[in-house]
Amino acid sequence: MIKAADYASDQDVRWCPGCGDYSILKQVQSVLADLSSQRENTVFISGIGCSSRFPYYLNTYGMHGIHGRATAIAAGLRSVRRDLDVWVITGDGDGLSIGLGHLLHLLRRNIRLKILLFNNEIYGLTKGQYSPTTPEGHRTKSSPMGVIDHPFNPVSLSLGADASFVARSVDRDPVHLRETLKAAPEHPGSALVEIYQNCNVFNDGAFFAFTEKDKKANNTVQLQHGQPITFGANDEYVLNMEKNRIVKADAATCKTPLIHDEENLNQAWMLSRLFELPSDEMELPRPFGIFFREERPCYEDRLQEQIDTARQKKGAPNLDELLRGDTWWEVH
Repeated sequence: MIKAADYASDQDVRWCPGCGDYSILKQVQSVLADLSSQRENTVFISGIGCSSRFPYYLNTYGMHGIHGRATAIAAGLRSVRRDLDVWVITGDGDGLSIGLGHLLHLLRRNIRLKILLFNNEIYGLTKGQYSPTTPEGHRTKSSPMGVIDHPFNPVSLSLGADASFVARSVDRDPVHLRETLKAAPEHPGSALVEIYQNCNVFNDGAFFAFTEKDKKANNTVQLQHGQPITFGANDEYVLNMEKNRIVKADAATCKTPLIHDEENLNQAWMLSRLFELPSDEMELPRPFGIFFREERPCYEDRLQEQIDTARQKKGAPNLDELLRGDTWWEVH
């Protein structure tokens, strides 16, 4: 029997004590064991950041890439090695700043990769500067008077890039995180999972409104396909459509609660915009789970089809002919 420990490398895990990355690493190792992933056919590719130390701690193939380029490296690998199970590890700084262009094109191409985007709303490795997801007004070392940039919403951003699988989970809910991570490899295409990850040194408590027992029930909703979207300590509230927008309603009196449909892109978009700063007075909950998924052809499969077609028409390719193409001339 393959165990989670079989996917742990011999390297000492070096994150700050209390970092949410420990929880994510443990759940990823457990999921690999559940899926009986072959270590020799599994690859983890990362960029730069605290999360990007991930490949060192897994007993698989891996590569610690350069800043923002993990998605580009992984896309190239998967395009030529469709037999490999390729994962991308990135963060809100690495993936949504210098690496944003690569990420968006990867999602629209639908290359079969698992992209885990650790979001702690701060630059942790470089000691506490604000990132593309830091809330407005938040004071950091690089914004002592408060952030004036409007932050990215990773789920909305991915849906806008035509991603075929978009989900959100959190480090402090290991059961939910594990189930979400198991769904990603089963999807035949690009699967992006945003993971709220607490940085207890530079941004401690950023997501406590969604993880602490006295706040979680009223501030979060667990998305389940085909089920009413309920929340509250006793599921006393539901989400409901009213005048083409999502509102909070009383579960006891609401006759038309919103039913979650993973195949409904418009609904996924509206759910992704239930995006407010954590507070005790939140009107609408923050959704967790799978927002959207659809099956469509993968880029690497269509690429291989073109290569096979070209070979059938012309036989073995000639490099000189390929370089010169169909339009060339000789100058005498």
